[in-house]
Amino acid sequence: MARLHPRLLHALNLLPTDRPVHLLTRHSVRELAKNGFADYRLPLTPEGIELARDWGGQLTRPVSAFYSSPVGRCVDTAKAMAEGALRAGLIDRPMDVLTDTTLVEPGCYVQDMNRVGPTFLKMGAMRFLNRHLQNPFEGMLSPADGCAKLAGYLRDREPGGGELAVHVTHDTILAVLVAELEGRRSINQDDWPWMMEGLWVWFQDGGMHWVWRGERGRRALRASA
Repeated sequence: MARLHPRLLHALNLLPTDRPVHLLTRHSVRELAKNGFADYRLPLTPEGIELARDWGGQLTRPVSAFYSSPVGRCVDTAKAMAEGALRAGLIDRPMDVLTDTTLVEPGCYVQDMNRVGPTFLKMGAMRFLNRHLQNPFEGMLSPADGCAKLAGYLRDREPGGGELAVHVTHDTILAVLVAELEGRRSINQDDWPWMMEGLWVWFQDGGMHWVWRGERGRRALRASA
């Protein structure tokens, strides 16, 4: 049976109660890839839908909006989370899911997909991301510039004080973002985001604050690329 990362629920206790907060989360459990590459057509499993619905009901604060990568399994994750939030009274009406291509893998970092796409498919996600962290590819933003772009995306969608905005994305985006925030230039399988695992983010006193796997961090903001 699929389950949430053991430190995800605990992170709710580490969030400021009066600040706007964002949850940038990987989608829920999907069907397995037959060729080792998770193309955009792979849907959520029934178990994945139920996990997302259950998690949406545990968020403990009012939700202002649900955003998603346009990929079907991300949209369906956001829809299921919204259903759970509605049942739990965290929202007072059904909400539409707003899609944004910034959240597509590896979208927020890519400037020229024709140049980058074949390399991504050839190398596979882990090798590609480690190479990107160490020596960014032509046609992509650096990890630092991608982080600044994502910070700008989130700040443009700030919820109200004490509220939460949910953004459903992919493992590749989360893996590079967390590595950049933590100052790492490599990742391994232990670093890889679980299904439905998320990064909590808020902005305060000129800095970007976050919680990942129960650990808090902060960095000064810089202009987006």
